[in-house]
Amino acid sequence: MSASGSSPLSAGQPAQEGGGAALTPVLTRRWSAPSSWTLASYRSLDGYQALPQALAVEPGRLVELMKASGLRGRGGAGFPTGMKWSFLPQGDGKPHYLVVNADEGEPGTCKDVPYMMADPHALVEGCIITCYAIRAPFCAIYIRGEALHAIRRVTAAVREAREAGFLGRDILGSGFDLEIVVHAGAGAYICGEETALLDSLEGRRGQPRLKPPFPAVAGLYASPTVVNNVETIASVPAIVLGGSDWYRSMGTEKSPGPKIYSLSGHVTRPGQYEAPMGTTLRQLLVSAGGMLDGIPLKFFTPGGSSTPIFTPEHLDVPLSFDDVAAAGSMLGTTALMCFNETVSVPWAVWKWLEFYKHESCGKCTPCREGTGWLVQILRRVVSGAGTPEDLDTLTDAAANIAGRSFCALGDAAATPILSSFKYFRGEYEDLVSGRTPPVIDARQLVGAH
Repeated sequence: MSASGSSPLSAGQPAQEGGGAALTPVLTRRWSAPSSWTLASYRSLDGYQALPQALAVEPGRLVELMKASGLRGRGGAGFPTGMKWSFLPQGDGKPHYLVVNADEGEPGTCKDVPYMMADPHALVEGCIITCYAIRAPFCAIYIRGEALHAIRRVTAAVREAREAGFLGRDILGSGFDLEIVVHAGAGAYICGEETALLDSLEGRRGQPRLKPPFPAVAGLYASPTVVNNVETIASVPAIVLGGSDWYRSMGTEKSPGPKIYSLSGHVTRPGQYEAPMGTTLRQLLVSAGGMLDGIPLKFFTPGGSSTPIFTPEHLDVPLSFDDVAAAGSMLGTTALMCFNETVSVPWAVWKWLEFYKHESCGKCTPCREGTGWLVQILRRVVSGAGTPEDLDTLTDAAANIAGRSFCALGDAAATPILSSFKYFRGEYEDLVSGRTPPVIDARQLVGAH
């Protein structure tokens, strides 16, 4: 297969003409179809058309196709998908596994659950193709335990696929065998971290593992494992049908393809918006009807609460992995939480830190102890009982947590403090000096833990 995708795998019609800002939906094209979650509806809209094409070629060619397409992980890190697949050692005598991370617990992130509700068969077909590419006979789809409806939808889709002959032994006469299990997670935010997810999947307490070894070498049951996000895997069938050139006609050079952006907060029409990678928040706000009640934007997160916040001066930053990083943040899960000028920044940061403190697994000291201290200080600040010294302690503690915890949860907790001080330190100073009234009544904190 050539880098342009000129092979039997490149058949199909482009979803976008000319590579401009306009986009005919790719990821969400079936969402509005009647009973979109059923096998019949999926098959009526090109469903399971990519699978026989994929099974007709050597697995390594699929890995090369993903590399050529430039698909990057949609779970937050943006790691090149084809490269991740290629890390699995071949001929090692161990079973290979695919684990789909559908835990989705990041505040503001809400794209995977709607995807599984509306189009679960795209995820299932993507799993089958991916497993064939990495030579894995088993796949586990790990779904957040609270997302009961999504668990039921995906379970039903797996059952329908098996009954239609797309799962089980000798799929479509290819000689490839595969079983998919839908696993309900334990409901902990930390299980969104891939190694904690693997421990949870194995029946242990969800806590991050020391890396190396990485999952590609010693993942599920100490065997080579690929862990990918729902949106990543669901993109695979479209790439097989359309080819790498078609996929690269959307988005940016280093972050190609379409993306689901989750807009929430003070916007007129919050929800999921599919657009090419590199679309700006200003463009997305036009589609979402602008800011709610016309109150101007004050700050926003480009990828969930664990990404450094942006201000209105970043409205035109292209929302791609590299452009957002160059501007000082992370694209993350493209969870765009928009806050208007009525919101207190210290209050928002305090609420985020309460979440991270609650969700810390307690394995490492910087996160276990540090999140508790950060919350305690922030409570004083927002209730008007803080001191100027508290502000120095906040930034010092956050800086010492970042990069020193066992996994990224510590970084996630430190990020809102450090980035909010960068742009809005004055709001903290006004609270501790009494120039502005407390955000909350201190009596509301009685008995708080």
